Amino acid sequence: MVTSQILKMRLEMATIEDIKARQILDSRGNPTIEVEVVLVDGTIGVASVPSGASTGKYEAVELRDNDKSRYNGLGILKAISNVNNDIASTIVGMSALEQAVIDHKLVELDGTANKARLGANAILGVSLALAQAGSNFLGIPLYRYLGGAEANLLPIPMLNILNGGKHALGSTDFQEFMIVPLGAANFAQAMQMSSEVYHCLYKVLRDKGLNTNVGDEGGFAPRLSCNKEAVELILAAIDLAGYKAGEDLFLALDPAASSFYQDGKYVLSREGVALSSVEMIDYYVKLVSDYPIISIEDGLAEDDWAGWLLLTARLGREIQLVGDDLYATNIERLEKGIAQKASNSILVKPNQIGTLSETLAVVKRAQTAGWTTIISHRSGETEDTTIADLAVATNAGLIKSGAPCRSERLAKYNRLLKIEEELGTAVRYPGKAALYNLERLKSWK
Repeated sequence: MVTSQILKMRLEMATIEDIKARQILDSRGNPTIEVEVVLVDGTIGVASVPSGASTGKYEAVELRDNDKSRYNGLGILKAISNVNNDIASTIVGMSALEQAVIDHKLVELDGTANKARLGANAILGVSLALAQAGSNFLGIPLYRYLGGAEANLLPIPMLNILNGGKHALGSTDFQEFMIVPLGAANFAQAMQMSSEVYHCLYKVLRDKGLNTNVGDEGGFAPRLSCNKEAVELILAAIDLAGYKAGEDLFLALDPAASSFYQDGKYVLSREGVALSSVEMIDYYVKLVSDYPIISIEDGLAEDDWAGWLLLTARLGREIQLVGDDLYATNIERLEKGIAQKASNSILVKPNQIGTLSETLAVVKRAQTAGWTTIISHRSGETEDTTIADLAVATNAGLIKSGAPCRSERLAKYNRLLKIEEELGTAVRYPGKAALYNLERLKSWK
């Protein structure tokens, strides 16, 4: 009896006493929201929300003020007010340990299909800060709080070391060119290999007289004539670093095809071509045949479902085909993709959907379908490291957080290095098994 009373009193200390939102600046110098949740016992949870540049039209609404006199219309005073008033008055007094209940209440409070009233940025800030408060209250790491005892799989990093598209205008038509260190024995070695290749890419670009400035996600942004040239520059960097492409490191692409889809054609302006869906797929098939490319994200536009079915039929056994704009971390769109076999992987961005609980549900559903899952940052980031813990909590197996450059990117990778050290002998690192649904890698040693 005494024990149960003590437990009850202890749990009551997890009650939310206060919620406060404030404006901070993201990695592009634009306003974003930071939320602080305070519990009765004084425990605090803090989280901040990123913002995308290449955003799909099916994402939940990021609420902005549209007041041109402040931050070019990108202010977030409305979102802050929604947290400090509507949301606070609704959930103050509830237990921070009731994540799913509160997330559901936030969705109900908003009352729209895309979180347009309160803003997905306001809702997610509260949802993530709540999780941080809960884990801090219990004195356990966030990955353990969210994932339980089985959360011990470190993800393979997918590092965007050459930026193009909307992340670096004037570089390439494709948005991201990534390296994937599948040959590493552990996460620490994966980061070492990737960092060494990144620095060698700088040398390759410098020696060729190409621009070594970086884009939004820390990757280099040289002005190139075609996408193939970017691939070959990275292969040269891998070789210079003393590694073997297709053995130690593979390549991954994120064309962000919706950004160059115009009137039913895929317009590669730097190459001077406009391709049909079938021709665009042929383009990818040739790239995959010629180069050690293991993953293509958003290879086709977000509404080109027929194209996605054909792309998956032709390449789905060989490489990871990742839907980002296609699914927007939305379980209804994911269910359509699973039913139609539109891809074999999903990119997961919490701010695309707006609550942690909805994000977790999407990861779980994709995994039960046999798909790979990639936890991802956004191009406009903060130093918040929640996605690092989320990747481990869900045993996602893969994470995108940009190049090994810029503190808002490295904060996530550094958090994972600490988690790997903390887990010790219990840690697992998947290597090629992260891409468990690909026939192409089953014979690779």
